[in-house]
Formats: sequence, structure tokens, C-alpha cells
Amino acid sequence: MALLKSLVGSLRDLAPIIVVIAFFQLMVLQQSVPDLMQLLVGFVLVILGLTCFIYGLEMGLFPIGGSMAYAFAQKGSVFWLLVFSFALGFGTTVAEPALIAVSAEAADVAANGGMISNTESERQSYANGLRLTVAFSVGLAIVLGVLRILKGWSIQYMIMAGYCLVVAMTMVAPREIIGIAYDSGGVTTSTITVPLVTALGVGLASCIEGRNPMIDGFGLIAFASLTPMIFVMAYGMVA
Repeated sequence: MALLKSLVGSLRDLAPIIVVIAFFQLMVLQQSVPDLMQLLVGFVLVILGLTCFIYGLEMGLFPIGGSMAYAFAQKGSVFWLLVFSFALGFGTTVAEPALIAVSAEAADVAANGGMISNTESERQSYANGLRLTVAFSVGLAIVLGVLRILKGWSIQYMIMAGYCLVVAMTMVAPREIIGIAYDSGGVTTSTITVPLVTALGVGLASCIEGRNPMIDGFGLIAFASLTPMIFVMAYGMVA
């Protein structure tokens, strides 16, 4: 029943996309849909994949993130909680498919633009360096977000200070790295990172006395999208 409910939800969520494509293809472009059968098979696969993904999040990733946050809070060890937070942010970001794709594309563009040697090893080294830089920055971001929850710090001032630093670094960073840095802030907050990090924040705020899950539990993703911009621009200055 739960899986069927997820399937219906996926159909509902994808319906606007199907309507938009059909409208512009048939009414504006006034052309028949090319490879209609292939397109229909693709939509079916997308619906099934989205359904399984959402169902898996609800069944596995969200509960385990919340339960581990609760367990660390009950253990009372801030050190191990922060170590776990960094490892979670680093590990999930390294595994992000979007970051892998963007890093590889950035390495190809850098090689073609003469910024690095146009060899396989040099491109791989550049891409790996970019991925590890972003992953490290997200790990630190999650640690900072967890400290904010523990200490009750105000998120708005921390975010404003962070973006002021981003603007300042944009003025001095190499132009070639600025676009990649800004994109890195978006690609990190994708399919793997967001569910686990959100569950960690909400679970941690739920089990700490005096913390409101709605106010204090969310906001970790904001740090995770902010720090990569800073670190990637710094990486561009060094590399």
C-alpha cells in the first residue's frame, strides 16, 4: 500500500512536466513527438525510479539518520557526534553523482582551455581535487551546523557572514573558477546528501531539550551549499 501511494505521488509530481512537454511540442512547435515509444518507455522508467527512490528514503535513509543522531545525543559525546557529522557530510558528498559529473566536466573544460595539461592523469587529478575539496567543505559545514544546533546559535547571522565572505572572495578569485564554485554549492545538495543530512539535523534537534525541530533542525543544507563556494574559490586560487 505504501509503495502504491509513492507510485501515485510520483505520477502526480511528474504530470506537470508531461503536460508542459506535450503542450510546447504539439501546440507551439506543432510537431509530432519524435521516438514516441522510446519517450514513453523513458517516462515509465523515470516514474518507477522516482517511486523506488522516494520509498527507499522514507523506509531507510530518513529513519537511520534520525536514529543515529538520537543515539549520539543519548551517548553524550560531542566529539564523536562531530566526527560522525563530518564523515557523513564528506562521504555523502563524494558519492554525489551530480558532483562527479560536474567535476569531470570542469576538468575537461580546464584542459581544453589550457589551465591544466590535456592529459588523462591531469584531468583526473583536477577532478578528484575538486571533488575532495567540495566534500571536505561540506563535512565542515555539517559540523558547523551541528554546533549551531547544540549551542543554539542564530542561523541568519552565520549565513549572512558566510555570503559576505563569498562576495569578497568572488572579487579576488580567478574568473575561471567562480562559475564552478557557485555551481558546486548546488550540486552538493542533491539526492544522497539532502535526506541523510536533513534527518540528522531534525533528529538531533528533536532529542535535545530546549531545541525546536522546526526552528533548529533545518538549516544544515544551507551550510552545505554555502561552504563549497568558499572552498572551491580558495582551491582555484591555489591550484
